[in-house]
Amino acid sequence: MIKEAIGTGATLDEAKEAALKALEAPEDADIKYEVLERPQKKVLGLFGGSPAKVKACYEYEADDFTAAKAYLNNILVNLGVNDAEIEIEADSEDVRINISCGDDYGSVIGRRGETLDAIQYLTRLVINRGSDEYRRVSINVGNYREKRENTLRALARKNAAKVRKYGRNVVLEPMNPYERRIIHTTVQEIEGVTSHSVGSDGDRKVVITLEEGVKPTGGSGYGNRGRGGYNRGRGGYNNDRSS
Repeated sequence: MIKEAIGTGATLDEAKEAALKALEAPEDADIKYEVLERPQKKVLGLFGGSPAKVKACYEYEADDFTAAKAYLNNILVNLGVNDAEIEIEADSEDVRINISCGDDYGSVIGRRGETLDAIQYLTRLVINRGSDEYRRVSINVGNYREKRENTLRALARKNAAKVRKYGRNVVLEPMNPYERRIIHTTVQEIEGVTSHSVGSDGDRKVVITLEEGVKPTGGSGYGNRGRGGYNRGRGGYNNDRSS
């Protein structure tokens, strides 16, 4: 594939430099230039005139992730993870990256996956930079994503069962959009309960409630405190550490 950019300037050299900057090409790219328009001086220094216009371009492989691998490896080294193996699979819409680094992946994942999410976000910017087609990027290490998904599904089922039985809302701890989607999807599979999100940005949480018109199945007394209350017991917001 060919990537190109156009730059303008008072002189050809300035236009060439502007095109090169806009191109954001790798250092080893074979860049070619084409003069589209030469600068025209103003008549009598007052009228007309136009800047120079130059096109810069280079050929690249659509799925050449060399730059992304180098960027990702640099992050891992700075986290103290050396000799990591990075495998990339991609199609026209998604890029899936798997990192293998033995048992030394705690620093890569971080608390509740926050470090891994940040690495994934930055790598996505690198892969999509200068591309006309946006692709989603997911990064996994040590099967963390699968383990986390299983944990979240179990958490959703456990708290949905509490809501169904006692009739009280349950508010989970703040989660990122990916994790909230897992909770919502799991709750949708359970009859009599529903879920929605509250809060903003990094403090956004999932609330599990009874569906409208559905009565609790048991737990006399516990559910009489009202549907609008938040469960802050085990599995609720304050003590829910299993996710």
